[in-house]
Amino acid sequence: MELLTPLSRADSQAVQRRRRGRNWAMLAALIALVGLFYAITLVKIGQGTMAF
Repeated sequence: MELLTPLSRADSQAVQRRRRGRNWAMLAALIALVGLFYAITLVKIGQGTMAF
């Protein structure tokens, strides 16, 4: 059984930087998905009100 060694300060900061980058990417993807759903909703509602 191998024991885990503590990370050095530089390694810890690198892990934190990568995690922060992934968090920003997930936020951007979530905002894009919400925007897409909003746009689809507006188009569908707009089509429904255009029918006379």
